[in-house]
Amino acid sequence: MTLQWFDYVGFAGAALIVLAYFLVQSGRLRGDGLGNQLCNALGALAVIVSLVLGTFNWPAFALELAWFTISVYGMASGARRKRRAHLFR
Repeated sequence: MTLQWFDYVGFAGAALIVLAYFLVQSGRLRGDGLGNQLCNALGALAVIVSLVLGTFNWPAFALELAWFTISVYGMASGARRKRRAHLFR
C-alpha cells in the first residue's frame, strides 16, 4: 500500500483529535475551551480531506462532519458567552 499526501493529512487529523482528547482527560485543556475546539475542528477537517481525496467512506465522513460541526458550534457558543459576560461587567 502506497500512502499519498492526503493519507498523511488524515493521520495528522486523527492524531490531533486524539491529542485533544488526551489533553482534556489529563486536565491540560478545558473541554469547553477554544484550544480543544480548534484541535477537534482542524482534526476533523483534515480527516474529511483525506476521505474526500482518498478512499471515501460514508460512515467515517458522517462522523467527521458531525465532529467538525459540533466543534464549530462550541467555538461560536463560547464566543457568545464571552461577549455576553463582557457586556454585563
